[in-house]
Amino acid sequence: MTKLTPEACRAARAILKWTVRELADNAGTAFSTIHLLEKGNPIRPSTAEKILAAFAAHNVEITNGDGTGARLLR
Repeated sequence: MTKLTPEACRAARAILKWTVRELADNAGTAFSTIHLLEKGNPIRPSTAEKILAAFAAHNVEITNGDGTGARLLR
């Protein structure tokens, strides 16, 4: 599974122009969960999967190559 880092989460949200609340709504998670993730706190693997799925549903992929980030898929 791709590692969802705080930096990658913020990058993916920026690509989609989503607020923290919009990501939470799309992922079916609590606003506070997204906020904690982006502050560097650990989250459950099942929650990370929901967040990754929300990004993937909008053609955004989390990358973990030489660094961490996100990219828009075409």
